[in-house]
Amino acid sequence: MASKNDDKWSKTALVIIDMQKDFIVPGGPMLVKGGEAIVPNVIKTVEVARNRGIPIIWVVREHDPLGRDVELFRRHLYGDGQPKPTSKGGVGAELVDGLVIQDGDYKLVKTRFSAFFNTNLHSYLQGIGVTNLVIIGVQTPNCIRQTVFDAVALDYQRVTVIIDATAAATPDIHIANIFDMKNVGVATPTLEEWCQS
Repeated sequence: MASKNDDKWSKTALVIIDMQKDFIVPGGPMLVKGGEAIVPNVIKTVEVARNRGIPIIWVVREHDPLGRDVELFRRHLYGDGQPKPTSKGGVGAELVDGLVIQDGDYKLVKTRFSAFFNTNLHSYLQGIGVTNLVIIGVQTPNCIRQTVFDAVALDYQRVTVIIDATAAATPDIHIANIFDMKNVGVATPTLEEWCQS
């Protein structure tokens, strides 16, 4: 049920990026070392967004099991006997435990770092009247950063990255990329700060 703050959040969408088992679960072939630690904050962000009536967009990687749609530098991971990360229909492509796509949520499949690259994300957001984005997930220097910079280039009015609901392989990498995003006008609150806004 949406809260009385609907009007304040009516032009905002939450974009959750790559919170999939192959990126988050220890031993996953594409493990982001800081990913597991942010799962509770991602769950809380989704809960708060639902209560505010904010549309939820789940952005996931789902690749052809033969790797035909994967970046060239990763294709070696899709040969015989290789892990084939986030292959369509595979366990590793599933969202981590605690995250569930609900009726009314939107699932977007991407095959590159940016959620905007070769997808219909921008037209979908325009169609539902979204001008502000809140972005969470993994990993900060790749998919988060590319999506954020594309959102800035596409003139979204407010782009927010919740800094403790995003992660990278190390805290230093995470902080450096947050600094770069902040320098192009991106808001970088903690989850607590965003919840209180």
